[in-house]
Amino acid sequence: MAQTNDNFIMLPTVDFCFKELMQNENVRKGFIAALLGREPDDIRETTLIPTGLLPEYEDDKMGVLDAAVLLEDGTQIDLEMQVIYFAYWTNRVLFYLGRMYTGQLKKGDSYNKLKKCIHVSILNFIHFTEDKKCYHKISFCYTKTGIPYTDLMELHILELKKLPEKALNEEGIIRWMRFFSGKTREEFKKMAETDKYIQEAFGELEKLSADERKRLEYEAREKAMRDYNCLMDSAQEMGLQQGLKQGSESKLKEITGRMLTRGMSAYEIADMIGEDPDTIQRLADMIQNTGENPV
Repeated sequence: MAQTNDNFIMLPTVDFCFKELMQNENVRKGFIAALLGREPDDIRETTLIPTGLLPEYEDDKMGVLDAAVLLEDGTQIDLEMQVIYFAYWTNRVLFYLGRMYTGQLKKGDSYNKLKKCIHVSILNFIHFTEDKKCYHKISFCYTKTGIPYTDLMELHILELKKLPEKALNEEGIIRWMRFFSGKTREEFKKMAETDKYIQEAFGELEKLSADERKRLEYEAREKAMRDYNCLMDSAQEMGLQQGLKQGSESKLKEITGRMLTRGMSAYEIADMIGEDPDTIQRLADMIQNTGENPV
């Protein structure tokens, strides 16, 4: 049973909470308008679409997003909140973006049916270490001139850890990033006074936080995140990184086997230790096929 706390408020950086917030049409509209640099009233429809990306082949990866939205003009937007550091985030978002783009066409469809696709990463860790910008918009351009080639595929990357000191009269995407980074009910309430769409988001947060069933789901997700972080710390204590630096495949195989016995997938192991996913998958298959006990 969750403990009673009248001041409890869910945090949007927990992906469960973020996904629930995006169920509210006005919250979606306000956030997406800020992303696109448009007025919310100009965005007429923000239809939620299924977030599972079905694989084309039996052995393809299955992608699951926090929220996927279809706009009136056919633009698709995938929204993801990621708190835990992910070593292969670039690979991940390109996988999602590519699958979203190609998934628009059915057999025999013309390429002119393809519409704009945007992937939005809201990260609570530093992704771009070389600069201090908290918001990056990335699209195809000519490398020599920087002139845009097409806007049919875009990445928007929001790094919450890089938010600058609060300034007067903040607006647009920075205001939303500030809201997503909030930690207390008082912070959220104060931010709600600056924008009617953020006010709607705060109201939704209050309703979610008062819902006992939703709160239990939220706390279960929080626990899973804490457990993952604990596992990462344990991995360091076990000397995994040091073992990998020795360049020994037998050591890497041993590490892979130990993590498999703890219920981790090959992809999770690769991400945790910063190794090539295909290498870890090959070793995992080898261990599983031979029935070896690495521990």
